[in-house]
Formats: sequence, structure tokens, C-alpha cells
Amino acid sequence: MSPELISILALVAVFVIASAFSVNMGALSFAAAFLVGTLAAGMSSDDVLAGFPGDIFMVLVGVTYLFAIARANGTIDWLVYQAVQLVGGRIALVPWVMLAVSALLTAIGAVPPAAVAIIAPIAMGLAAKHGINPLLMAVMVVHGTMVGGYSPISVFGVIVNGVVDRSGLDGSPLFLFLASAAVNLVLASVAFLLFGRRGARPAPAEGPGAARDVSALQRVEMSRDKALTLLGILTMVVLTLFLQLDIGLVAITISVVLGLVMPAAHQDAVKNVTWPTVLLICGVLTYVGVLQEMGTIDYVSNAVNGIGVPLLSAFLLCVIGAVVSAFASSTGLLGALIPLAVPLMASGHVGVAGMVAGLGVASTVVDISPFSTSGAICLANSREQDRDVVFKRLALYGGSMVVSAPVIVWVTMIAPGF
Repeated sequence: MSPELISILALVAVFVIASAFSVNMGALSFAAAFLVGTLAAGMSSDDVLAGFPGDIFMVLVGVTYLFAIARANGTIDWLVYQAVQLVGGRIALVPWVMLAVSALLTAIGAVPPAAVAIIAPIAMGLAAKHGINPLLMAVMVVHGTMVGGYSPISVFGVIVNGVVDRSGLDGSPLFLFLASAAVNLVLASVAFLLFGRRGARPAPAEGPGAARDVSALQRVEMSRDKALTLLGILTMVVLTLFLQLDIGLVAITISVVLGLVMPAAHQDAVKNVTWPTVLLICGVLTYVGVLQEMGTIDYVSNAVNGIGVPLLSAFLLCVIGAVVSAFASSTGLLGALIPLAVPLMASGHVGVAGMVAGLGVASTVVDISPFSTSGAICLANSREQDRDVVFKRLALYGGSMVVSAPVIVWVTMIAPGF
């Protein structure tokens, strides 16, 4: 068996084992990188570790560090409260508020699953208290994270644009951002029309069925710590967007400064960095580095391109992204999937901007699946008596995304040659 085929089977095994057992995909990827790199490809340990994405590591740690402080000192609760006040507390508009806040968090750097973890308890609590369809609320939160999910300073945006840049291709970060935002806004609008009616009975004010997390409708006062945190986040956005400074280094520096000013909120911030996500992304990208060094990426890409119809090859890659992501982590998949399309884009048979955006969107709109991280978080925060129904509806909606997303992105982004 060739080394390339061994490395592909190892990658499949990583996804299967991570999906079937409670083992972090990143840890599995590090182990696979070491074993496959040294045993199958004769690489040294230094060669294996050369693929470690130090820049991505700093982005993940720095940004999640900053948002851990923002969550601890109530800044996130204040943002949600202010957003609800902007619509006068009108219940019909609350799902759009949840979408907007989710989009804001990911656009300025929060990892999408982390943003869902922050907003979902509030959103699903509001759905239970006020009789809002829980499927609608979950859909709006997850689509919201992807409305902002590919901004130039977002984690997904940094990952994808970084892979494109390292491949020597001329991508378009703005097109990626706007394409994802447009598709997710359209899908959210359709979902609102379909599921916007009241879909659950309000929970009683007291007792086991009561919605306990309704802080978004309770008054949240501004404080010195919240104001400083907002100033820190705004500073991060300005320095990274306009001065092109590294977002990871900027975020961690601002976090340290805030920690000196507000030690109480900072106390557990390092513990609340999303270390499983850091491990996942860095592990997968390190394994991808081994694959590139071995020539596996070229091997697979040549096989796909060997079909002889570039547009069909592009469509199949989008299908792979949608199917795998519905049952695994989009965060880890993006780093592994984009490189497969590099030879196809380099050949000039498909547009770089459209192909990158198509793969990115197809691999993330399916995150509402209850088997994916974001969908699972929403499911876990729904009322216990609603959970079976919510699971079935999330599975059905997620399945519809798996089927439709590759077609949508192929028709709107890839086939036109953007």
C-alpha cells in the first residue's frame, strides 16, 4: 500500500474515531501526524512539527482568551440586553436579535461553536419562556454565527484565507465574507417564514419546566469593566483591520491589560479558553502539513481532477465538505478540505474566490445538524420535554442543508467562475 493511501486511510480513521468516541480530533490528528509521518513517510519529528500552525494557535488562544473575560464580566450579557432593547422587546424580532448578536461575536473573532455556546442558553431559554419555535431559534443562532463567520478577522476567515495565501493563490477575503453572509441571511429568512409562528408552549414561571436563563430580558447595567472590555474589543478590531497587526498577538495583549485592571474576571479566563478547539484545529492543520509534505494533497487532487470535468470535481468537493461537516467539526474540516482544491484552482479551470467561498459555505451551513458541534449545543440547551422533537427537526433541517448547500454554492459561486 502506498504512503499516500495510508495517510488517507489514517485521516478517515481520525474522523470516524473522533465521531464515535469521546476523543479530541486534534489529539488524534497529532498522533496520526507522528505515526504516519515517521513510519510511512520517513519524516523526522522536526519535519512533522514544521506543519504546526503557530499563527492560528495565537489567533485561537488570544481571541478566546479575550472573549472569556468578556463573558465573565457580563459584557456579552450587556450586548444581548442592548440588542433586545433596540427592538423594543418585541418577541417576534427576538430570533433576529439572536442572529445579529451571534454574527457580531463571530465577525469580531469568536470561534463559531464558542459563540453558539455563549448565545444558545439565552436564546433557547427565551424560546421556552415565550413560546418561540425552538427549531427557529437554533437555526437563527447557527446561521448567525456564519453570517459573520468568514470576516477577515474571524477564526474561520483567518484559517481559510491563510491556507489560500500559503498556496500562492489570489483569493478574495471580502468575497468569502459577503458570500457566506448572503447565503446564511437568505436561509435564515426562509427559516423565519417557515417556522416563525409560535412553536412551543411557554414554560411556567416556576417549577422544573421553567426557563432559567432569561438574562437577556433582565436589565444589565453598564460598568467600568464592561466599558473597558468593549474598548478593548474595538481596539482589537481597529488594529487588525486597519493596521494589519496580528489578531492573536493583539488580542492576548489586550487580554493581559484587562486582566491587570480587573483581576476578578481574569481569574478563570485562561481556564475558559476553548482549549479543545485549539487542540482540534492545530492538530488537524499539523496533519495536513504532513499530507502536503508527503504529496498526498496532490495525489487526492489529481484523482479528483482526473474525472476530467473541473466543475463536476468542484461539486464533488463541496458534497464531501457538506456530508463530513454534518457529522464532525467544521473547524477541523476546513483546514483539511481547502488544500484539496488548490490544484483545481491553480489550473484556472475554476475561479479561486468562488471555489473557496463555495467550499467554505457548503462546509458550514450544515452545522445546524444535531451531530455537529453547534447543533448539538443548541439541542442540549432546549427544554428536556422538547428535546426529542427538536432533535428530529434539527436532523431534518440539517439533512436538507447537506443536500441543498452544494447545489446552491455550485450554482451561485462556482459555475459562474467567480
